[in-house]
Amino acid sequence: MSGQARSGSKSWADILNPVEMQRHQQVGLLGILALFVLPVVLPAIYAIYLASALFFATFVMSWDFVSGYTGEISFGHGLFFGVGGYASGMLNLHVGIDPWIAAPLGAVAAGVAGLLIGFPSLRVKGPYFSLITLVTPIILISVFRFFPDWTGGELGLVSVGAVENFGAIGPIPSPGVDPYAGYYLALFVFLFALALFVAITRSDAGMVFTAIRADEISVAATGKNPAKFKLFAFVVSGLVGGFAGAMYGHSVGGFNVSELLALLISIEVIIAAILGGIGTITGAAVGGLFFYLLRVFIRNLDTVTVPFTGAEIELVIPLLDVAVGEIYFLLFGIVTFAFLFYLPEGIVPRVVGEWRARSEPQSGEAVADGGTSRGERVVESWTDDLRELFGGDRR
Repeated sequence: MSGQARSGSKSWADILNPVEMQRHQQVGLLGILALFVLPVVLPAIYAIYLASALFFATFVMSWDFVSGYTGEISFGHGLFFGVGGYASGMLNLHVGIDPWIAAPLGAVAAGVAGLLIGFPSLRVKGPYFSLITLVTPIILISVFRFFPDWTGGELGLVSVGAVENFGAIGPIPSPGVDPYAGYYLALFVFLFALALFVAITRSDAGMVFTAIRADEISVAATGKNPAKFKLFAFVVSGLVGGFAGAMYGHSVGGFNVSELLALLISIEVIIAAILGGIGTITGAAVGGLFFYLLRVFIRNLDTVTVPFTGAEIELVIPLLDVAVGEIYFLLFGIVTFAFLFYLPEGIVPRVVGEWRARSEPQSGEAVADGGTSRGERVVESWTDDLRELFGGDRR
């Protein structure tokens, strides 16, 4: 298999050749190139926003790698971001280890957490497993509060060491000091995760992941061990999610429960993955970026500037007489709900599907399962398990 890809007789050189790529893949490649040049034309404040969006998109991809492909819905994926981040921060702050070494060690700690979380999936599944993942980060937050000297308690870890001396680009002390360097650090983490997840999910292992999601018993009947593949998925997801959490904390100079471990973060990650297209990795990446930047856009929509005059007017909701900035999170929730309602399959699958329908109408593929999307199939499977849990019948 060396130098050869699985898809037909194409080599990796053919697959990576932009000219040979499909149209939507070429658009994705242009999007990645645009990420490299954006800081040249954007003000520093937008570079900070984009850096945070790239870290968040990496979190979303790590969730999609497990839950989107194997169907094991995790409601507490923030556990990995928090374990990786806090382990790295404590090693730096209390032991004095350099952030460049502490971050990979934090990733290893998150990988171990992935192994521990993955073990219950060998015995329970569906809602049972989801409840376990939901409770685990809550337990960890409680443990953190018992050891404030080490974890910082409610305030978190502050004044931790920042990653520095990033060779060719320059020092990366903090986005607040050098936002552009911080942006490229986030871009490196994002592209590393994207390449790793795409490579695995497009390999034989990725095919087994999707088969496990469809019918785990059938996979076992072929002689493959589903448990081994699920544990592998959790460990890799933990490693990448933990590394992203560690690098995020070191780039902003602190680790906080509300930014890494809170239940809201885990829920936002799930919504962003569904918004972009569950079980696609690229959809999760796009959904993560879109979700985060949409929230920033609505949050900053409290005033508008009048053209030519430069005057700023505060935006107020009619009838309610409430400034947009005061209820931005409610507006953000409504907008996100509308996207989920009208695009249940996700942004990327919808766009790619529409593109193919317009450019290749003769190559319409028959859908054996009645035309449901990956995300819908995952949700159907999970609701079937939930129905069975309460004594009902599977559909």
